[in-house]
Amino acid sequence: MKQATVKIYFAGVLCLSAFFASSCMKDLLNREPTTELGTASFWKTEADATFALMGAYADIRPLFDRDYYFDGQGEYIRTRGTSTASGNLQRGDAYNGGDYSPSGYGDNFDKMYERLYGGVHRANYVIENVRKMLPTASESSLPQLERIVGEARLLRAMVYFRLITMWGDVPYIDHVIYNNAEVANQARTPLAQVKDSILEDLTYAFEKLPAKAPELGRASKPAALAFRGKVQLYWACWNKFGWPELDTFTPDEGAGNEAYKAAADDFSKVINDYGLTLFRGGEPGECDELGKADKLPNYYYLFTPVANGDAEMIMAFTHGGTGTNQGEELMRDVAGRSHEGSQCWVSPRYEIADRYQSTITGDFADKLIPMNATTPGARTAPNSAINPQSYANRDYRMKSSIMWDYEVSVGMISLKSTGWVPFIYKTWNQPVTINGVQYTSYNTDGCNSGYVLRKFLRNTAGLGRSDGTYNYPVMRLADVYLMYAEATNAVNGPQADAIALVNRIRHRGNLPPLAADKTASKEAFFSAIEQERIVELFGEGQRAFDLRRWRAIERVWNPPYGNGVWRIDTYGAQASRYFQNMSEREYQQCYIFRIPPGERNRNPNLTQNTPWL
Repeated sequence: MKQATVKIYFAGVLCLSAFFASSCMKDLLNREPTTELGTASFWKTEADATFALMGAYADIRPLFDRDYYFDGQGEYIRTRGTSTASGNLQRGDAYNGGDYSPSGYGDNFDKMYERLYGGVHRANYVIENVRKMLPTASESSLPQLERIVGEARLLRAMVYFRLITMWGDVPYIDHVIYNNAEVANQARTPLAQVKDSILEDLTYAFEKLPAKAPELGRASKPAALAFRGKVQLYWACWNKFGWPELDTFTPDEGAGNEAYKAAADDFSKVINDYGLTLFRGGEPGECDELGKADKLPNYYYLFTPVANGDAEMIMAFTHGGTGTNQGEELMRDVAGRSHEGSQCWVSPRYEIADRYQSTITGDFADKLIPMNATTPGARTAPNSAINPQSYANRDYRMKSSIMWDYEVSVGMISLKSTGWVPFIYKTWNQPVTINGVQYTSYNTDGCNSGYVLRKFLRNTAGLGRSDGTYNYPVMRLADVYLMYAEATNAVNGPQADAIALVNRIRHRGNLPPLAADKTASKEAFFSAIEQERIVELFGEGQRAFDLRRWRAIERVWNPPYGNGVWRIDTYGAQASRYFQNMSEREYQQCYIFRIPPGERNRNPNLTQNTPWL
């Protein structure tokens, strides 16, 4: 992040915190008008409009920059809580109160619903007021003002897209609310209508935004195209796989196929028209030997501030670091006590390890065998989950993303390094000797699987657990590659260009290209795409949304009324069992979220989603 950009951005943020304070919604219907700074003294210049837009970015960022919590609703991440500060929107409390477990989570996102509508309100505020400036704008200012409207409309589209992916039909509001009576009886807008409005916003944004934003953290044409493609991809999935829990929606296979084609067209433009490339050319880089971390693969650095501003980050939210009250808290969430007193709210589940393929064969390795450390020979047994050698010759993204026994990272306290700390499951903060060198083991008792995250963990000292400067991505080029492959495969089966893109992503893990049997049919190639989405987007909040749009929860967790599925640890101990004896209705409640009862109490026209009646 360039320092000049930080100063400009956060000056706007801090001032606009007060500017928007009285409009901070507690719910959809209880809001005050954002008219404190009247048009007589504001909304006069391009600088005024830019200032307001920065406030919208700042207020909408906390609705997306902790999406890794959502991975707890899938199979491969455990989210045991959230680090966000209660009652403070700037610190991301939209995520607080949510349930990030694989089952039973759909009724716990009332706060997210409310905060998302707060984001709508902030975007509308900018759009409405800057539009009023357009008729009298100078010839030189007009393109910049239209750009600002485009950015605000893109932000609004992102918020509404999140709303419909969780709740289906939602009230659509496209203007500033000055009186509660305006929405006191507003019904839910049909999904298709909201989707069309989202696409209109993204089309306008695409037309008005620059091909590349000169300022760090601001949106560009590729971002608008990528999100437009993603909206159409989801629309295609809902039409192909159905959404029976939303009883107002009727799937249309023809509409789904057209949406797949439109999505692929947008993704193709992102890939081919703007000179975008994967981080460090998609090259795997160096991978240190087992138990060392001096040289980590390029994929690891993609999730550190080194990658800020990189072309792969099509859309990313900036953070300010120490002293700004705008830092990211990634280390606090993914690391343990040995790293500035972090809390390990998010950690890998045991089952993710077997998803990382062999760099030699390009396919899955023999499954790991859980073994208790007290079992004689467990540390050296072939394929033992606690034998470090079992992790040799794996996808470089494994070393970049997770740590297993005897993997190391840099410990930190009071912003200073404490040297290497080895992770040894169930050995917390203990003196250990490795190859004649004495260490203190990684203190991370928040882990219950035998693994902790390396992804997002800063491997250098100097920043506190809540003072990160990483630009958190909400749209990456690698995701676009995979979505393009998915969209084209759904209509035409495996295509050469899509296969090449998937292989390009595999190359960053130092994996060979896909074998012929992996691209022999739609079904085989879809499985290969899903595999890459699991490991490439691990911990980025995509998996649970994928499972819902593909209607794959039963595939992953077995059908209703079954014995459920245990999650275990590297010792073989049973940690948690999910979906045990759960009914069809409880599965349905994972596919669509509950409309907040408080909102329905205030608005008699807000219907409830069927599984929650």
